[in-house]
Amino acid sequence: MADISSHPIPRHVAIIMDGNGRWATARGLPRVAGHREGAKAVRRAIEAAIGAGVHYLTLFAFSSENWARPAEEVADLTFLMKHYLRSELAELHEQGVRLVVIGERERFGDTLAVELEAAEQKTADNDRLVLIMALSYGGRADIVGAARKAIAAGIPAEELTEQNFGRLLSTDGIPDPDLLIRTSGEKRISNFLLWQLAYAELLFLPVLWPDFGAAEFSAAIEEYATRERRFGARPV
Repeated sequence: MADISSHPIPRHVAIIMDGNGRWATARGLPRVAGHREGAKAVRRAIEAAIGAGVHYLTLFAFSSENWARPAEEVADLTFLMKHYLRSELAELHEQGVRLVVIGERERFGDTLAVELEAAEQKTADNDRLVLIMALSYGGRADIVGAARKAIAAGIPAEELTEQNFGRLLSTDGIPDPDLLIRTSGEKRISNFLLWQLAYAELLFLPVLWPDFGAAEFSAAIEEYATRERRFGARPV
């Protein structure tokens, strides 16, 4: 594994975790087997982020469009989320990880929604890594929700700015991602953090999510270090 200690480290890395189903299909296994292996990759990604000195890690765990999948697969994913939360929370807390959930958590039912809120409260004072889990999340819905909040708050149109609008999004208080990683070779952002990714560096990897680990995370940081971030400005 390459030494990335001297490289510029992104403050915030976001990951679209794609490829669980294809990983399972290629091995003649049910899709849920891919999701189970994907959960192991989540652990590796968290450990790699901590090791690299990343402060924020956002994982696209379940999109608002994923509800259109077969009911059996949705049930398997929901069960795995409950299992992961219950089995990993103590270790995450011990490692200094703060959990933040964005998206429509209530759609997963009262039990999981309550457990997620309790996990957020339990880890609220941790500051080694902020782990943002996007669950039943959609970027367009996030923007529409912020617009509704602005209207409800009675903010005059002439006073609405990018700054105060950004504070109405679900990611209020979280810096925009510096680096977006998508696994599986697909090259799209799939309605993920549409506002927040405006100036993120995008990296599309051929590896399927269950095969993602520390080496791939390190390579992504190395690639990020080669990018010249201009934020729309032209170099002098």
